[in-house]
Amino acid sequence: MILWIAFALFSGYLIGCLHGSSLAQLLSGVNVKKEGVKNSGASNAAIVLGWKYGALVAFWDILKGALAVVGFRLLLNSFSLSDDTVWMLLFLVGAGVIFGHNFPFYMNFDGGKGTASVIGAMLALDWKLGLAGGLLLVLAALVTNYLVIGVLVLYGMFFAIAYWPAEGIYPVATAFALFAMAVWKHLENIIRIKDGTETKVSAVFRKKPAGST
Repeated sequence: MILWIAFALFSGYLIGCLHGSSLAQLLSGVNVKKEGVKNSGASNAAIVLGWKYGALVAFWDILKGALAVVGFRLLLNSFSLSDDTVWMLLFLVGAGVIFGHNFPFYMNFDGGKGTASVIGAMLALDWKLGLAGGLLLVLAALVTNYLVIGVLVLYGMFFAIAYWPAEGIYPVATAFALFAMAVWKHLENIIRIKDGTETKVSAVFRKKPAGST
């Protein structure tokens, strides 16, 4: 079982290191890691390059989270493992993706904040609840005008998946650990909301794409 756990975390981590921001940099010539709020996530790509690039980065980072969990599920179907074990490993490979996105080795372990990859993993774990979580994120972000509020709401649905349909205590423990990491990674956003300096969602949609006049 230790080997399964190590394989889930390590393979997920490597997949998580494949950043959508690298694709955005290839297309735009702009390294978003050095601009804006200086992280490589979709929200900063939107702040720096406009919502279209933000959507591109988000799509890629969602995709890698989903494919990692789907691929691992297909692999586990070839083995006789208990339902509790399968759910534990699926949550761990998803956690590995998120950890790899947040702490990629080639970015000096300073990447994004993992929200898009969380959505991808959720969609693969339970597409209905994952979709509901994504919609709640968008709704909360639009209503409050702050993306970080939507992110925190999203994790509520992640807890729901960990409790049901997932089985066993480990998915819940993994969800708590990822939520704690998300709060830590978003502390600067929360502080900026308090100070009135956080970029609002409405401002991102007014941002012109790179190269436009």
